[in-house]
Amino acid sequence: MAGTPKGKKMANLHIRNLPDEVHQALKIRAALNGRSTEAEIREILTAAVQPLDLEKMGRAVGLEKPAKK
Repeated sequence: MAGTPKGKKMANLHIRNLPDEVHQALKIRAALNGRSTEAEIREILTAAVQPLDLEKMGRAVGLEKPAKK
């Protein structure tokens, strides 16, 4: 995943009460993929909301897909 674009504010997410086993599994998965645990979690979350899913969510809240030129 690319780094944060300069000047763009990014959200922070704090997860409480994460079981130790899950945390350890995330650390191992990150190491296997050559990433930090934080980067691995960003990848997992990004994959969970791929563009098609974002489109569906937008429609669910009344947002329209931009018109193609």
